[in-house]
Amino acid sequence: MMAEMNSGDADTKRQCTRQTIGTHNGSFHCDEALACFLLRQLPEYKDAEIIRTRNQSVLDTCDIVVDVGGVFDPSKHRYDHHQRSFSHSMNSLRPAKPWTTKLSSAGLVYLHFGERVLRTIKGLKDADDSKVQAIYDKVYENFIEEVDAIDNGIAQSDEQPRYLITTNLSSRVKHLTPDWMDLSPDEEGGFKKAMELTGLEFLDKVNYYNTSWWPARELVESALDGRFEVDSSGEVLVFSQGGCPWKEHLYALEEAKKIETPVKYVLYTDQNGKWRVQCVPVSSNSFSNRLSLPEKWRGIRNEELCTLSGIPGCIFVHANGFIGGNETHEGALQMARTSLAQSK
Repeated sequence: MMAEMNSGDADTKRQCTRQTIGTHNGSFHCDEALACFLLRQLPEYKDAEIIRTRNQSVLDTCDIVVDVGGVFDPSKHRYDHHQRSFSHSMNSLRPAKPWTTKLSSAGLVYLHFGERVLRTIKGLKDADDSKVQAIYDKVYENFIEEVDAIDNGIAQSDEQPRYLITTNLSSRVKHLTPDWMDLSPDEEGGFKKAMELTGLEFLDKVNYYNTSWWPARELVESALDGRFEVDSSGEVLVFSQGGCPWKEHLYALEEAKKIETPVKYVLYTDQNGKWRVQCVPVSSNSFSNRLSLPEKWRGIRNEELCTLSGIPGCIFVHANGFIGGNETHEGALQMARTSLAQSK
């Protein structure tokens, strides 16, 4: 339930029997719509009434206020970011976090309540702290920070963009505000749609990190911890299943575990049950590899490649040397080992 109260309302006293969330009326934006959605996920605000007003006497009666009021005071549950004195970022309030983008009301609510919100979501209620914190960070970096930056007018770069982006979440929320030509504007209905839109995108993002990204991290970490059982060099990983987005996790885990000798190859099965040996790129967006497959193998296939390499079951090596295939796990591992040996 939402209610709008204008500053000219004669009666500003309310008898409340449940929690109330205060935010401003008038044109709405992505940040307060998302902030209200996040609060509504918590038990204490699940059935809260949303009061949209700029009447300070009404806001003073609300249990929590976001994006209006000119006050940031967590002890009083006041979360505005528009006042001249406000310059906080995730990093300034939580120094262990790296992000320095100025927070909007969405970022403020996420910073103070985000972990609790995540634990209300199926699959995360009983998760250990390391998982929740990892997903908390990824959701901020890949979702909330964008909302913070756009609401605060912070451009992605100092250069003139080559084209416009008008379909991001903040833009789509803006399109839900009543048109100036609308003879019967429904501001409250638009805000409700904005909450639903931002909420669905938030939940979709969390679901991805919970059900896809985290399991991939666990798979990569397991392979990394067991790498010396694969090869004494510790430079070859074997994944228990294919299709895993592994690069981001490998780089992060190598850094976290302070691994001095980086992994050069990963082995996994393709959709046909054949084995692949793939080189680890220098970085996630690089076309250069830490150690490419031997130059003389590149572009060669099948029996010719088996004869050339002395390894049975070879299927191919890509012309750029970043990936190869073999019929068996043993063959793919031998391709990786031979490549390592030839590089010494």
